[in-house]
Amino acid sequence: MAVVTATAPRRRKPNPAADGTMTVGRTRTGNLVANAAGVIFSIVMFFPVYWVLITSFKPQTEWSSFDPTFIPDAPTLDNFKSAFNAPLFKQSLVNGIVITAVAVLAALVVGFLAALAVARFRFYGRRAIILVVLAVQLVPFIALLIPIFLMLQKAELTGSSIVGVTLVYVVLLLPYTVWTLRGFIAGIPRELDEAAMIDGCTRGQVFWRIILPLTGPGLVATSVYGFIQAWNEFIIINTLNDPEHQNLMAWLMQNQTSRGTYWGPLMAGAIITSIPVVIFFLAVQRNIASGLTAGAVKG
Repeated sequence: MAVVTATAPRRRKPNPAADGTMTVGRTRTGNLVANAAGVIFSIVMFFPVYWVLITSFKPQTEWSSFDPTFIPDAPTLDNFKSAFNAPLFKQSLVNGIVITAVAVLAALVVGFLAALAVARFRFYGRRAIILVVLAVQLVPFIALLIPIFLMLQKAELTGSSIVGVTLVYVVLLLPYTVWTLRGFIAGIPRELDEAAMIDGCTRGQVFWRIILPLTGPGLVATSVYGFIQAWNEFIIINTLNDPEHQNLMAWLMQNQTSRGTYWGPLMAGAIITSIPVVIFFLAVQRNIASGLTAGAVKG
């Protein structure tokens, strides 16, 4: 006769994470660590900007002292007056504005037409042009500086002319402009072009009424990058032009004397140099967010 024995079920060990206590604790700890790391990183990144700002308002007795002061004891605007009245500052400011504006506008016009041709038309060598545009961005532009200088020197576009450096900036901005705008134009459905042409529009009218308005945010986003690149560049213009035909970046580098560096006026000049970039960014910031994401969605 078989005897059946019943065994008591094994008790499972309680899982501390079943109620979410440990999970919540780990999540809070991770959030605290991440937030602390973010705060520390932000302080480290912002401190140089803060130091430039407070140094521009310090009197000479403070910015020339070996003992650092993190808050100016007697804030003053004399450094801004000294920077603005310094030799070649106004001329460098005008040169920078003219060169940057012309270079960005020319790069947008030429780059937009090139991107339109690559994105909307099929022709022999189209893929090769796209690959060349990508390959050009991989080459350090500093490696081409000496050949460009020799070429422009033979054309008498160095020294006392801003035409040569403006052309160089246009060439510098074109690869990025063409590649970026190509993505925006490719994201516009071709059906819109066909529908407009069925309604009687010519190719020129399709360009002005359909493609150009829809590519507006992309043009804004591309212009911001081009403006920053052209405005902040100083190696090329310092190599090609004399001090009277350079921008503010080159002026900041050369603002040194045999007696040392005047840090107060130099930092004030750096603040003034950053103002056009801030103004331009604030003027177009509404279209930047949509412009950065519009080219990433395929229509």
